[in-house]
Amino acid sequence: MNQTLDRRRLLATAALGGVVGATGLGSLAPEAAFAAEPATIEPGAPDPNFAEGRISKISGNLLLVTGSDTVLHAIRITDGTSLWKLHPTTFDRVAVGDGLYARGVRLPDGTLAADSVWLNIVNLHGHIAAVGRNVLHLDHQGRRIVAHVVPDRSAAVYNGTPAVSDMSLLRVGRHVQVLGAWHPDTNEIDIAAVYAAA
Repeated sequence: MNQTLDRRRLLATAALGGVVGATGLGSLAPEAAFAAEPATIEPGAPDPNFAEGRISKISGNLLLVTGSDTVLHAIRITDGTSLWKLHPTTFDRVAVGDGLYARGVRLPDGTLAADSVWLNIVNLHGHIAAVGRNVLHLDHQGRRIVAHVVPDRSAAVYNGTPAVSDMSLLRVGRHVQVLGAWHPDTNEIDIAAVYAAA
């Protein structure tokens, strides 16, 4: 049975992971999207320099985003904005319907000038239900996720060792953590990294 998940439900179950990457402007590592709030923010208060949600409109270099809490965000993409969509990417790859996390600086007009934007990022835990050619079928909190292996992009990390492209040690029934990019409005993701015990 093909179940679809909405981004909010899928991301609500996400946990932090550990693929490391960097640009000249700072980390593009997906976990940086969830970095600790600066000390100047009162505990429990929202970080004014962070936004999350789903893109509802693109107007020039401005993304209009509806947050999972229905808060509306205006996010300005600049020449210095780092974009991640399974890998570092460009603004022309951003689409209406993409989910995002963004960090930047709040401007006087209320828009967020983004330093970094992570598009369709997911980071989830599950059990391998089946292994196919270039695909893992995962059980994630009672839901089926189809995780695609992307040639020359996806990697596996076994027992904390350096990442490798060899997925042959992944076995049915094993617990895994998967970091990747969601295919909007589906139960499918592309794998950036799979963390597993060998």
